[in-house]
Amino acid sequence: MPQPDIDGVILTPLRVISAPGGDVWHGMKRTDAGYAGFGEAYFSTIHDGAIKPWKRHLRMTLNLVVLVGEIRFVLRDERPGSASLGQMQSLCLSPGKNYGRLTVPPGLWMAFQGRAAPASILINMADMLHDPDEIERCPLDTFVFRWDA
Repeated sequence: MPQPDIDGVILTPLRVISAPGGDVWHGMKRTDAGYAGFGEAYFSTIHDGAIKPWKRHLRMTLNLVVLVGEIRFVLRDERPGSASLGQMQSLCLSPGKNYGRLTVPPGLWMAFQGRAAPASILINMADMLHDPDEIERCPLDTFVFRWDA
């Protein structure tokens, strides 16, 4: 699994262990790269074709794993002084063909799109509790990206 081009973003391949009666899907260990502590874990759904617009966390590190369906994540680096300033990257994750954990450090813009019917489900294993005051949002058309491609 190739690493993302944006500074500080980590894509970690995850193991699936086949077992009688049901498989075991790895998510995260405290010894993994990208682990920055534990604040909370939450699940989020996104409907097929829906796009959740740009937001960035100012302090939170995200650790995202797609459990059902497929989700395209698009990241944009607008961090002053970053080695990847101005870069944008698209990554698709799914349990079927690209099962991994996407670690997104604070300060990056992210939007994502559901790409499986009827909906996709992700888990975020965040390093801090949700705080609406540490999130910035902007409209989907703020950064140019071809969502239909």
